[in-house]
Amino acid sequence: MSHWRRHPLQLAMLLAGIMLATALWSGVQAINAEARASYAAAAAQLDDSALDRFEAAPGQRLTTADFVALRRAGWLVSPVIEGQLTDNEGRVSVLGIEPVTRQAAGTGGPAGAIAPGDLHAFVTPPGLGYADSATAARLAGQALNGVQVAVREGVPPDTLIVDIGIAQELLGLGDGLTALTILPDQPAGLTAATRTVPHLVRRAGGERADPAALTASFHLNLTAFALLSFIVGLFITQSAVGLAFEQRRGTVRTLRALGAARSQVLAVMAAELVILAVIAGAAGIVLGWAMAAALMPDVAATLSGLYGADVAGSLALRPVWVLSGLGMALAGTAVAGLRGLAQTARMPLLAAGQSAPWALAAARGLRWQAGAALLLLAALPLALLAGGLVGGFVALACGLLAAALLLPVLLDAMLRVCARLARGVLTQWFVADTRQQLGGLSLALMALMLALATNIGVGTMVSSFRGTFTGWLDQRLVAELYVNARSDPEAAAIRDWLAPRADAVLPIWSVDAPLRGQPGRIFGVADHATYRDHWPLLSAQDDVWDRVAAGTGVLINEQLARREKLALGQQLDLPQGALPVVGVYSDYGNPNPQAIIGLDDFLQRFPDAPRLNQAVRVAPERAQPLAQALRAQFDLPTGAVTDQARAKAVSLQIFERTFAVTAALNVLTLGVAGIALLTGLLTLASMRLPQLAPVWAAGLTRARLARLELARTLVLAALTAAYAVPVGLALAWMLLAVVNVAAFGWRLPMQLAPGLILNMGLAALVTALAAGALPALRLARITPAQLLRVFADER
Repeated sequence: MSHWRRHPLQLAMLLAGIMLATALWSGVQAINAEARASYAAAAAQLDDSALDRFEAAPGQRLTTADFVALRRAGWLVSPVIEGQLTDNEGRVSVLGIEPVTRQAAGTGGPAGAIAPGDLHAFVTPPGLGYADSATAARLAGQALNGVQVAVREGVPPDTLIVDIGIAQELLGLGDGLTALTILPDQPAGLTAATRTVPHLVRRAGGERADPAALTASFHLNLTAFALLSFIVGLFITQSAVGLAFEQRRGTVRTLRALGAARSQVLAVMAAELVILAVIAGAAGIVLGWAMAAALMPDVAATLSGLYGADVAGSLALRPVWVLSGLGMALAGTAVAGLRGLAQTARMPLLAAGQSAPWALAAARGLRWQAGAALLLLAALPLALLAGGLVGGFVALACGLLAAALLLPVLLDAMLRVCARLARGVLTQWFVADTRQQLGGLSLALMALMLALATNIGVGTMVSSFRGTFTGWLDQRLVAELYVNARSDPEAAAIRDWLAPRADAVLPIWSVDAPLRGQPGRIFGVADHATYRDHWPLLSAQDDVWDRVAAGTGVLINEQLARREKLALGQQLDLPQGALPVVGVYSDYGNPNPQAIIGLDDFLQRFPDAPRLNQAVRVAPERAQPLAQALRAQFDLPTGAVTDQARAKAVSLQIFERTFAVTAALNVLTLGVAGIALLTGLLTLASMRLPQLAPVWAAGLTRARLARLELARTLVLAALTAAYAVPVGLALAWMLLAVVNVAAFGWRLPMQLAPGLILNMGLAALVTALAAGALPALRLARITPAQLLRVFADER
C-alpha cells in the first residue's frame, strides 16, 4: 500500500475507475431488477396468468349475461374487466373483479381477497377501490363517479382495483366483460361452454401477453449499454493499474533480490487490488443506486407508454443487483490487473527494472491486439447469421471491440508514416515521443473512441427515429379530432350529431384477433382520401386502396411482414376467410402485428365489434369549438375528445422519454472516457521527466514543452474522434438495421446528423483539453531543480 500513499492521485483515479464502472453497471441492473419485480408482483397479484380464460371471439362481445349463463350451466368462472383511465399524468389501469367468485379461484394478493369489513363498500355504488399510495394520491382529485380510493399495500403501480360493476361504469362498458377466468377444478359432466355461449374462445394462461417477455428487448438494450459503459470505465482502472505495475518494477526487482518469492509478491499485489475493488465497488453501488433512482421515473414512463407495463417509479434495495455490482467490480479489477501480474511474473529478475523489455512487451501487445481484432471481425458476420436480438448485440460487441483494439495499431502506423515524413529535429522528436507515449495512452484513447462512437451511433439512431417518427405522426394523425365514446349507443349518437357539423366522421374500429399465431389487431377503415393521401405505405400494389375498399385485399404492418416474411400477393389467414396482402405500412411504437381491411368487409366479418372510436375531419379553425360543443352535448370527460396537436405532443413526449435513459448513459460514458484520459496523462506525467529533461536541457523552455504536451493530447484526441465517426455510423446502421428490427420488427431509414458529428468532434477536443490542461500546467510550473535531478538519479 505504500505505493498508493506516495501516489494519492493515482489511487484516486484507480478508485474512480472501479467506482464509475460499477456505478454504471449496478445502476442499470437496479432499474432492470425493479422492473422485473414489478412484473412478477403484477403477475402474482393481478394477472391470473396460470389460469385459462374465456374471451370473446374476434368481433364478438362478452357480457354479464354470458357469465350468468355459464355459472348456471355449472362452470366455475370469475369475470374480469381490464381497461384504462387517462389523465394529464398518463394512464391508470383499471381492474374490475367479482370478489366472491375470484376468492374461490384462489388468486393471492389484494385482488383476490377483500377484507370482510370492506366487502359491502366494495360492491355497492359508488364503490371502494384499492391502489398503492402514489396512485391513490394521484386519483384523489378526480371524480371517478364517487369511487373512494383506499391505499392497499401490494397493488401494482398505476392500477386501480374495483368491483366488476363499478369498472363497467368507470370505463363506459355497459354490461361488457374482458374475460372469464376459469377455475382449475371444474365439476364433472359439464356441457361444452361453446354450447351455452357460442362466441367464446378459450385462451391458455401462457398465451396472454407477458410484460417481462414484451420488455425483454428494452432491458437487454439497457444491459448492453451498461456493459459498454462498464468497459469504458474499466479502461480507467486498466490504465491506472498498468502504470502502477510499471512504476513499481524497481520495487519488484528489489524484493525479488532480497529473497521474496515471486508467488508472494504477486499474491500481495493481487490482495491489494481485491481490497481496493471492494472499497470502490461499494461506493460504486451507492452511486449507481442514486443514478438509478434519478432515471427510474423515465424508465417507468417508457415501459408504460411503449409496452403497457406498469412499473414503480421508485427504487428498492435488492440483493441481486448489489451482489451483481460487487461481482462486476471484482471481475473488472481482476481483468485490469491480470496483464500487469502476468507481465511481472514473466519478466526476468534483472530485466524487471529496465524499460526496454516493457517497451518490447508493448510492441508485442500491438501485434496481439491486431490479431484479436481480426478474429472479432471474422466473428461478426457469424453473429449476424445467427440472427435475433442476442446475435445483433454480439455482432455489435465484436465490431466495437475490434474497432477499439485496432485504434492503437492504426495510430502507431500513422505515426510511423509521419516519422518518415517529418522534417526538423523538433518535429521528429515530437512524432517519435508521441509514438512512445501511445502505449501508455492507448487504453484511454480506446475509451474515448468507444464513448464517441457510442454517442454518434445512438445519437444518429435517435435522430433517424425522431425524423422518421415525426413524419410518420404527420401521416397517421391527420384528423383534427379523435373521439372515444363510452358505449356503442353513445358512439352512434355522437356520429349522428357530428354528421352535419363535420366534413367527415371516420370510424376507427378494431378487434383483437390472432394473426399468424400471434396476438394482433384487425382494423376496418372507410374508403376516404384521408387514408389514400396520407397513410404511410412502405410497399403496395397499384390498386391497393381500391382492393381494400372492395374487400379483396388486406394491409399489414411492417412487424407482421418481417416476422412472418409475408410479401405482396401472399395470403393472410383472417377470421371468416383469407385475403391477399396488397400493402405494407409502417407502424412505429407498436411491437404487435396489425392488419387493415375495408370497413364493409370488417362489419361483415365482425358484426358485433365495438364501435366506440371515431376520427373527425373538420377545418382546423373549427376543431376546438366543435370539441367543446361535443363535450358539452354528451357530457364527455376531457380525455374523450383529443385534438391532433395533443395526440402528437403525447406521442412525442413518450418518444423523448423513451431515449432519456440511453442519452444519460451516453453522457456518463463520455465523462468517464474523459476521466480515463486524465488518468493516463497524470500517471504518465510523473514518468515523463527522463524523456523531457534532455529536451529542456537542449534549449526548449518549460512553457513550450507544456504547449507541446497539450498539443500532443489534442492531436491524438482529434485523430481518435475522426476514427470514431465511421465506427459510430457503422454502430448506428447496426442498431437500425439489425437490433431494432429484431427487437421491434420495424426498420428505420438512416438519417445522418452532421451537427451531431461536429458536436462530438468538439466534445472530444474539449475533453482532451480538460484532461491535458492539468498535466501541462504542472509541467510548465516544474522547477529546474527537478529537471536537473533526472541527470543525477540512477537510470
